[in-house]
Amino acid sequence: MSQSTFDDDELFGEAASEMRAEVEESLAEARAALPDADDVWDAEADNTLGVLNGLRSALDLGDAEDHLRAAKKTYVMGERADAFEDADDLAEAIEAVEELMATITEAHEKVSDLAKTVPELRSALKEAAEDADEEAEEEE
Repeated sequence: MSQSTFDDDELFGEAASEMRAEVEESLAEARAALPDADDVWDAEADNTLGVLNGLRSALDLGDAEDHLRAAKKTYVMGERADAFEDADDLAEAIEAVEELMATITEAHEKVSDLAKTVPELRSALKEAAEDADEEAEEEE
């Protein structure tokens, strides 16, 4: 190999390109791992609790968080090394995926709360109906 092959600027440029590609690949993997829109929208269940449990499962982020973390780690290293000529697009893409994941996480938490509340509510309503039936029988 000639000496020019090991030029520091050339190697740094090559490394910066590889870092950018790694961030973009990790972001693509994070997006691909997000829940499918149809899985979140479509429901097949016999009752409300089944729908809620299905939705809660559909809102699972799975590996998306790990892929986003990998993208952010590589991005931060590249930024601190001043390796990217223009990284605004990467920062915006990371922020967009983070915001979407935060929305999904919030929805997951709300659905989880509902999945806990609905059975309790059903039991309370059954109990209230039974009490009303008992009172009606006593009045007769």
